[in-house]
Amino acid sequence: MAELTPMMKQYFEVKQQYPDTILLFRLGDFYEMFFEDAKTVSAELELVLTGRDCGQAERAPMCGVPFHSAEGYIARLVSRGYKVAVCEQTEDPALAKGLVKREVTRVLTPGTVIESAMLDEGRNNFLACVFAGKDAFGLCVADVSTGCMHLTQLSAKQKNAEQALTNELGRFMPSELLFNGTLSDYPKVCAFIAGRMSVVAQELPDESFAPAACEKLMRDQFDEQTLEPLDRAGASEAVCALGAALDYLRGVQKNELPNIRELDFYSDANFMKLDVATLRNLEIVETLRSREKRGTLLWVLDKTRTAMGKRMLRTRLEQPLLNLTQIIKRHNAVAELVSKTALREDLGLLLGNVQDLERLATRISFGTANARELKSLSQAVSFLPQIHALLSESESALLQSTRQSMDTLEDIRRRVDEIICEEPPFSVREGGMIRAGFHAELDELRDIVQNCKGYIAQVQQREQEKTGIKKLKIGYNRVFGYYIEISNGYKELVPEDYIRKQTLANCERYITQELKELESKVLGAQERIAKLEYELFEALRGEIGAQVHRIQRTAAAVAETDVQCALAQVAAENRYVCPDMRGDAVIRIRDGRHPVVEKTLGNAPFVPNDTVLDDGENSCAIITGPNMAGKSTYMRQVALIVLMAQAGSFVPASDAQIGLVDSIFTRIGASDDLAAGQSTFMVEMSEVAAILANATQKSLIVFDEIGRGTSTFDGMSIARAVLEYAADRRRLGAKTLFATHYHEMTELEGHLAGVKNYNISVKKRGDDITFLRRIVRGGADGSYGIEVAKIAGIPDAVVARAKVVLKELEDSEMDRQNLPQGKAAAPAQSAAPQLSFGSTAGEKLLDEMRCLDVNTLTPIEAMSKLHELCEQAKDVG
Repeated sequence: MAELTPMMKQYFEVKQQYPDTILLFRLGDFYEMFFEDAKTVSAELELVLTGRDCGQAERAPMCGVPFHSAEGYIARLVSRGYKVAVCEQTEDPALAKGLVKREVTRVLTPGTVIESAMLDEGRNNFLACVFAGKDAFGLCVADVSTGCMHLTQLSAKQKNAEQALTNELGRFMPSELLFNGTLSDYPKVCAFIAGRMSVVAQELPDESFAPAACEKLMRDQFDEQTLEPLDRAGASEAVCALGAALDYLRGVQKNELPNIRELDFYSDANFMKLDVATLRNLEIVETLRSREKRGTLLWVLDKTRTAMGKRMLRTRLEQPLLNLTQIIKRHNAVAELVSKTALREDLGLLLGNVQDLERLATRISFGTANARELKSLSQAVSFLPQIHALLSESESALLQSTRQSMDTLEDIRRRVDEIICEEPPFSVREGGMIRAGFHAELDELRDIVQNCKGYIAQVQQREQEKTGIKKLKIGYNRVFGYYIEISNGYKELVPEDYIRKQTLANCERYITQELKELESKVLGAQERIAKLEYELFEALRGEIGAQVHRIQRTAAAVAETDVQCALAQVAAENRYVCPDMRGDAVIRIRDGRHPVVEKTLGNAPFVPNDTVLDDGENSCAIITGPNMAGKSTYMRQVALIVLMAQAGSFVPASDAQIGLVDSIFTRIGASDDLAAGQSTFMVEMSEVAAILANATQKSLIVFDEIGRGTSTFDGMSIARAVLEYAADRRRLGAKTLFATHYHEMTELEGHLAGVKNYNISVKKRGDDITFLRRIVRGGADGSYGIEVAKIAGIPDAVVARAKVVLKELEDSEMDRQNLPQGKAAAPAQSAAPQLSFGSTAGEKLLDEMRCLDVNTLTPIEAMSKLHELCEQAKDVG
C-alpha cells in the first residue's frame, strides 16, 4: 500500500469493504475498474483491457465505461449474477482540497435492482431470505422495485416440510437467495435450489439472524398495526428471516427502504398448492421447451394494459385462491365487465396510458428518478380521475372497493406540472428541467445566459459614448475573461477608473468593475443554473417521495382494475363462462376446452369434452387411447379450468361447476436430471412419491403414463398400485385423472370404488386412423402405436416389420394363456346395465350403436352408417 498512488490507495480502501463485488470507481466522466475486476469485466462485456500507473512497477489492469451510459453495462453484469458496487465522487472536484472524496452509494445485485432497463415489467423481481430454525422455516420474499414484501412460516417438523418450502421458493422463483447455514441440514431443499432454481445464493453469518437485532429492525420498519398478525402468530423464525432481509436490503440500497412499509404475512393454506412440476407441466407462465410466455395460460389471459396489471395477473395464476367468497367477488367483477362492454373498453383505453406507478414510486422515494420519470408520473396520474369516475358506474363489490382505494393524486400532478417543463432532459445535473416562471432567480440567470451578447453590446455602446472612443470594443479570452480594448491612439481618453490588464503592440486592454461583475454573472450563471435547478428538483423529488404509499395503494387499485378488465375481455372474446363455485367436492364441466390449444388452433374447431369428478362414484378416471389422440390435452384442460376458476377467471366451457380444490399435482411427460444422477424413471418415481405424500382428498391429480420407464410388468404393477392408492379414500381418495397404455388397468372398473373407464375415440380405416378427440365411456380397443408411428414418418419397411413382430407377440401371449388361437382377451367394459336384442347379432348391433359418435360423422358418412345399421337390424329381426 505504501508504494501506491493516493488514488489507488483510496480505491483499495473502498474495495476492501466490498470484496465480493465488481467495484465501479468514478474518475471524471468514467467508471473505471482495476485489477481482477477489470479482467473479469473486459471478458464479460468485451471491453478493451488497458493499464494505468498505480505507483508500483507493474501497471494496473484497467477498463472503463462512460458514466452516462453505465446502466446498460451494469445490467449485463447483474443479469449474469455479479454484484456491482458503484463508488461515486461525493464532493465537487473544483472545491476539493487534494483527493476528491469517494464512497459507495449503491450496490446492485440480481435481487435488488430497481432500474427499468434491468427488469422485466411483466414479472416481479424477488429476493428471498430463508431462516431454517429448529422447529420451522422462516421465509421472507421482497421485490424492492415495487415495495412489496411477503412473509410466512412453515413448520419444519411436518412430514412434508421440505416440499412445502420448495413449493414456496418455486412459486416466487427469486433471482437472489439469502439463507443461514442450518439450511444445509435439509438436502432436498438444497438440491432443489442447486438444480431447479436459476438464483444467486449467499449464506449469511449467524449474526444476521440474531433474534433481538431482527426484532428491532422489524419494528423500526413497520408500524404496530402492520405487525399485529405476526405478533399474534408468534412466528420467531419468520421474524429472523424478515430481519436479515431488511438488514441486507438496507446495506445494499444505502437507505431506510422508504417504499417498504406494508408487510404481507400469509399462510400457505390461503392458496391452492402448485408445486414446481405442476407449474411447469401445465405451462402456466412459461412453456416447457423454450421457457417463453407465448403458448402459456398467461399468454392467453394477458390482455392487461399496465405493467402493474401484468404482474398481478401472473401472481394470481401462480396463487389461485381457496377462499370461496373472494373467488366469487372476482367472478362477479368479471361478469359485470363482460356485460358492460362500453365500460370495459373505455377503462382499457385509459389504462393503456398509465405508466408503471409502482416502480416509478420506488425510484422517486430512493432518489434515483430523473425529471423525465417525474413527468411520466404526472402524465400517468392525469388519467386517474377519469378511471375513478368510470368505476363509479360499477356495481360489483370488488370494483366498488377498488374505486374507493384509488387516490387520483391530483395534488402530485399539479405540483410536478408547476415545476417540471414539458420535455425535460435525461440528466438532472445540467439544468433545463425547471419550468420558466417558477423561480425568480433562476429566470434571471437564464436571462443573463440567453442575452449575454446583448448585455455586452449594451456595455460597449455605453462605454463608447462615455469615453468618446468610437473604436472601443469589448472582447473575451479564456485567460483574461472579458476586457475593453483601446488602440494606442486613444490612450489619453481612457478614464481613470479603467484598470490596465494587458499591453499589446498597438493597443491596451482594460477591465472595469462593472465588466468584472458582468463577467462573474455570465460565467457563473450556467453553473449556478445547473446547481439551482438540481436543488429545486431534489426538493420536489423528496416531496413526492414522501407520498410513496399513496402512489403504491393507487397502483394496486389500477392493477386490480386492469386485471378484471383483461379477464373480462378474454371471456367475451373466447366464449368463456362464469363457473359455479361450490364448497363441495364435485367438478362437473360441460364442453370443456383447452384454453391454450384452442387459441393456437385459430379458426380450426376444438373438440370439447365433458368431465365429471367427485369424491364418490367418479373419483378416478382411467383414460386409454393412442398417443397423439388428445389424452394429455384433455387432462391438462381439466386442471387448467379448475385453476382458472379459483384464480378468478371465467373458464372455456359451456357450463362448469367447480368444487374447491386445495392443490393440483401433475406427473406428465418424460424427463431426466442427469446432472443430479437421476434417470427418466427415477425422476418420474420421485415426482409420483411427492404427489402421494402431499396430496389430500381435496386435491386434483393428473397422472400421465405412470410406469412406462421400466419393464412392462414392473411398470404395470406400479401404475396399478399408484392408482389404487390414489383412489382409496382410506389412504388418499383424491380426484384423479389417470392416462395409461396399460389396457389391463381398465379391469379396475367395477372392482375399485370410484373408478370409471374412458377412452379417446378414433376412427380406423385399414391401416389409417383418424383421431376424433372425443372422450367416451369405456376402455380403448387398442393402442394403435404402429399406426401412430406410421403417421410420424417411420419407414414403411419398419412399420411392416413391427406388425409382424406384434402378431408374433400376441400369438405367443395367447398360447401361454391357453386361449384359442387368434382370439384376444376382451378389455373390461363398463359395468353399466346392458340391453339385449335376444341374440348375438343383436348384442353386436347394440354395441356398435353405443360406440357411435354422430358428432364426428359427415352427412354422407351418417347416411351410409344409418343404411348399414338398418340392414343389420333386419337380420336381427
